[in-house]
Amino acid sequence: MSKQRYGALILPSANRVYADASISLMSAEMGVLDREILGGRISDLAAETLGGVPYLTFTLGDPTEREIAFLSNLSALYALFRLADDGGLHPVAVAPLDRLDDDLLTIQKYAGKTNEQFTKMLLNVTVWASASGGDMTGPGGRGRTLRIFDPMCGRGTTLNQALMYGFNADGMDIDTKDFEAYAGFLKTWLKRKRLKHTLELVPVRRERRLVGRKIDLTLGLSKDDYKSGDRRRLTVVNADTVRAPEFYAANSFDAIVTDAPYGVQHGARVQTSLSRSPSDLLRAAVPGWTRLLKPGGTLGIAWNTHVTPRSDALDILSSAGLAPLDDGPYRDFTHRVDQAILRDIVIARKPA
Repeated sequence: MSKQRYGALILPSANRVYADASISLMSAEMGVLDREILGGRISDLAAETLGGVPYLTFTLGDPTEREIAFLSNLSALYALFRLADDGGLHPVAVAPLDRLDDDLLTIQKYAGKTNEQFTKMLLNVTVWASASGGDMTGPGGRGRTLRIFDPMCGRGTTLNQALMYGFNADGMDIDTKDFEAYAGFLKTWLKRKRLKHTLELVPVRRERRLVGRKIDLTLGLSKDDYKSGDRRRLTVVNADTVRAPEFYAANSFDAIVTDAPYGVQHGARVQTSLSRSPSDLLRAAVPGWTRLLKPGGTLGIAWNTHVTPRSDALDILSSAGLAPLDDGPYRDFTHRVDQAILRDIVIARKPA
């Protein structure tokens, strides 16, 4: 088998701080992909500047169509090239999963919104580490329809990325303003895109008592999909995440992906005292989230290490019966967001 050198051109980022970290973050992301999906086939991973432009270069022997499909979904990938010995760059055709227009991710602007590239990376590495990771994509770029849960979904960036991939998505958030803003955005966006769908805001009751509200969306990723019955489902519950098991059945989700509160204030947003203490929130919520994971499913959390040390996050996950993944590339996601936030990712797997 011949080995060939490749170069991944990094996607430009409007966020300067994130752009500075994008090479090292995608290196960690590719490390997880190689370990969990590609079987250690990537070698010589390095950051290089070619023609004054940053690339992530690597060696891979005769990649299959399925391997190219996985590489196509790296969060910061702009283009992929085969590097010739004479310095030439030969484009490699990529096959990203994206099924919808990318303004589903970019059009919303608000204080505290998570960078879309980071959200995609967090979703990627969490899914790849799960028992369902190998089913995410395949030859031609299409894989199995997974079910993703974001238990603190805000205005839906993670849910929107899951929909982009053609997954089913579920979310919860206690903030009524975020819930209503996301519902309004979905209504407007779907109407403008003329996608066939049904969207309802419905009350959720238990024993005749109102316990929350829910966005219930069913859509076709194309008109033909909708007509044939090939539809995707999104739900969002406006309620406290510690009550997640009241709204979702055990063993429901392939992966749970969330961005925990950073312990800093965004604008005038104020929530409960519990939400202002990430450690307390996670200790209260993670046991319930764990029940909702399928065996072999994974929980991926991004959080601010200034307010919760990594050791505390690992302890919370272990205490809930999960097995943290805490070596190799899983230790390489730490990066600065601003002076008050040093963000990291922790991933843990539910025993099969």
